[in-house]
Amino acid sequence: MGNFLAGKVVAVTGAGRGIGRAVALAAADEGAKVVVNDYGVAVDGGSPTSEVAQAVVKEIEAAGGEAVAVADDISTMAGGQRVVEVALASYGRLDGVVCVAGILRERMLFNMTEEEWDPVVATHLKGTFTVFRAASAVMRKQRAGTLIGFTSGNHQGSVSQANYSAAKGGIISLVRSAALGLHKYGVTANAVAPVARTRMSAGVPMELAEIGEPEDVAALVVYLLSDAASREGITGQVYTVAGAKIAVWAQPRELRAAYASGGWTVERIAEFLPGSVGVDPMPLLERVREMERAAGRGERPNAQ
Repeated sequence: MGNFLAGKVVAVTGAGRGIGRAVALAAADEGAKVVVNDYGVAVDGGSPTSEVAQAVVKEIEAAGGEAVAVADDISTMAGGQRVVEVALASYGRLDGVVCVAGILRERMLFNMTEEEWDPVVATHLKGTFTVFRAASAVMRKQRAGTLIGFTSGNHQGSVSQANYSAAKGGIISLVRSAALGLHKYGVTANAVAPVARTRMSAGVPMELAEIGEPEDVAALVVYLLSDAASREGITGQVYTVAGAKIAVWAQPRELRAAYASGGWTVERIAEFLPGSVGVDPMPLLERVREMERAAGRGERPNAQ
């Protein structure tokens, strides 16, 4: 066992399987006491079971660590609060939360139903908010703590997962807002966009050129939870980890601007916008076009 998180209490949502489980095990291995949260659902959010979280607790205990299970649904305010309350009741404090829980309900935008939109946004985005909200109140009083949200490269957009992409983009904005609002209390907030082999990634209809294992992601998360990352002032960042690669995403900013003396008319916009302001090319759009061309040739598209 290591000591990167010695003495810390960490709560992980979606910790029953995949990346969440790897994060929970890695945090325990580095000395943290872990609150293992998992509603125990299938990939589409159905068939919940409490046994999933408890199984990970048993793994941690078998390795000599300390953990407690919480099977509540974090897409509800009560569920998010419950995760934090269990941490405080069990261990007296809460130093970090990692929100990994998520589901998929894939559908083209023009066919997507409310029943396919709402649960995905609720689990990913609201589920991050409910835990962040409850945890930040505790961390503000402690004047220390770390919030970690899980996003995806799909925050750039997705052909058939508008619900998932919208939620993941929202998580990035939530993380940046948390970083801005909580820095004076000594609390950091960051997001991780993993590319790893999990039951959710198994359905990706393309070859992924860069992909790793859940344990690769867990190593980065443990670092971000540690005092070492806090001392470096790492907050408001989005990191991708894909096997051997770690990358940081750019902060949003304006690229170009044009000004009109006397204000804009439709005619002046038509004259100036294409040439002076222009566009910022969308890399994923060209990738989608290439995938469509590959499919037309009868080839399996490659994500790279």
